[in-house]
Amino acid sequence: MKSLWSDSDARKYKGPLAKRVYTSRLLGANPELVLHGGGNTSVKISEKDFFGDSVDVLYVKGSGWDLGTIEAAGFAPVRMNALLKMAKLGTLGDAEMVKQQRAAMLDPGAPNPSIEAILHAVIPQKFVDHTHANAIVALTNHNDGRKTIEDLYGDRVAIIPYVMPGFDLAKAVVEALSKVDPYKLEGLILMNHGIFTMHDDARKSYELMIELVTKAEILLSSRLGKSFSFPKAKAKEDLLGLSLIRKQVSALRGVPVIASLDQADDAVGFASRKDVAKLATRGPLTPDHTIRTKRVPAVIGADSGKSLAKFADEYEAYFEKYNKGETMLPPDPRWAVWQGHGVISFGATEAEAGVLRDIVTHTWHTIQQTEAAFEGGWKALPAGKLFEIEYWELEQAKLKKSGHAPGGAVHTHQGKVAIVTGSAAGIGFACAASLAHSGAKVIGIDLSPEIEEQMAKIGGIGIVANLTNEEKVKEAVEGVVRQFGGLDILVSNAGIFTAGAYLENLEQSNWDKSIAVNLTSHQILLKHAIPFLKNGIDGAIVLVGSRNVNAPGAGAASYSCAKAGLTQLCRVAALELAPFGVRCNIIHPDAVFDTKLWTPENLKRSAERYGMTVEEYKTRNLLKTEITSRDVGNMVSAMASPLFGKTTGAQVPVDGGNDRVI
Repeated sequence: MKSLWSDSDARKYKGPLAKRVYTSRLLGANPELVLHGGGNTSVKISEKDFFGDSVDVLYVKGSGWDLGTIEAAGFAPVRMNALLKMAKLGTLGDAEMVKQQRAAMLDPGAPNPSIEAILHAVIPQKFVDHTHANAIVALTNHNDGRKTIEDLYGDRVAIIPYVMPGFDLAKAVVEALSKVDPYKLEGLILMNHGIFTMHDDARKSYELMIELVTKAEILLSSRLGKSFSFPKAKAKEDLLGLSLIRKQVSALRGVPVIASLDQADDAVGFASRKDVAKLATRGPLTPDHTIRTKRVPAVIGADSGKSLAKFADEYEAYFEKYNKGETMLPPDPRWAVWQGHGVISFGATEAEAGVLRDIVTHTWHTIQQTEAAFEGGWKALPAGKLFEIEYWELEQAKLKKSGHAPGGAVHTHQGKVAIVTGSAAGIGFACAASLAHSGAKVIGIDLSPEIEEQMAKIGGIGIVANLTNEEKVKEAVEGVVRQFGGLDILVSNAGIFTAGAYLENLEQSNWDKSIAVNLTSHQILLKHAIPFLKNGIDGAIVLVGSRNVNAPGAGAASYSCAKAGLTQLCRVAALELAPFGVRCNIIHPDAVFDTKLWTPENLKRSAERYGMTVEEYKTRNLLKTEITSRDVGNMVSAMASPLFGKTTGAQVPVDGGNDRVI
């Protein structure tokens, strides 16, 4: 492990707090040390309070901040005297500790101090760094872990047996430091947990972390030998199986989840190990991870339903064995080993799934290294100790306050995966934006290269594809399932308005193009999306038709007939998909003028043709209201939601009321 310290960069950070920010970011930049909010750092500073009195303050990483991106505002300033007084108490509950730490802050607007604030305070050195370095955990999580640490570091570090984080751990550190000269220590090794380093100089504290962890890496590497490598295998592709697993896990969790499947050769190699069921379920990399990952993953075999039911039963038994009145979390796995296929991470959002994937990847890498390096292999904490972390008092307080499991859906479409075609502009983009605003992960497909930039605006993904090309459609749909685990919502909007012509003058190419784009492309999309929608969560299809279906105009045969065919396609799909709980409805918008098709000049000409002003023309419906793309998008989002959960095969006008239709 290399030090990332740069003299030129460090000079930009003036003062001890700024230096604390700099070295914290260096730690956070290395995933072998810190992952997603893990670890914490601090600095002790004497400064003036509001009244001008000199006070000793601990600036410690605040809750919710990540070391990799932390700013000065991310450190909570807590009075040292209060923290040291707390350290002398006999007992202190976590909730009360958090309350008292907050009461002792100089700045009430700062984030809550780290749960380890008291521990940082009792270490006398000015700078304190804490990480959950993979190599350190590998050396502690086996039968001879303590001896391994003693032999490697000698009296350079104090070894702390595993203690629940928070007040109990702080007390254990106080006891350990009372037996030595703390200024002669370079670090603390917390068994099954991580490492602290400390020094009065910011650079030295940081580089002690690098040095001590490097020693662990070298030892681990020597124990593994040059011939060690992670097993590798090629994945078996089963996208329908993946979408079914996602549906089953969503049912256990009670909200839709994103399923992130890792099919890298080493992930598949791990999932293909003959001993993977025993190896993967021995426990997490560090106890802190159980809040995100739970104690163990699910191991999914040929029958995913049976495997996940087994996980749920075992989780409930685990809860019943160890709970002391806590509220049980949903019995869903947060990650799974899919034998022969890879490793899946589940999150209520794409971001949560991504965080889990990072943690899980480091977990199965480190477990395999420890298994190969030490006799007896990987050994995590007992289930009872891990339960204490998973059902931590502070986490339970959040659960009881919110009334539902952490990470549960907040928005209507949270965790759902949606495809919207023809979404580079106009109605299609409005549909995509409304779905994204309601929490869906939206994938837009359009012939226009602008689709990529447009989808990025709403946190979605744009795919450039010709929807009349069946191979490209199949590739796009399968790519969505491969990346997110399934498909729940399909908005088939792509279309063109062909030039008007009376039947006797209608060019065949005009007719053929309209049928290809406005009808056949939708049929192709349904063909390849339906198998995954059947495994979707509250599966819904919304087709975008036209007022012309029920009120056609002369000279619009190619467009009107294609949209009428699309309406019939919707009705057939509704009949076929109802047994699978998938709804299919169609909207018929009219007079939507805020699209690229309608330039100011076009609007003015059309209004003049009817003897109207532009504003009168835009509101020439029964309700005298203007119809916007956003109105249509919001209707589509609603029709894909539980609000329309009992409706299928319906035709819904979005036209302000048209007397010809009515």
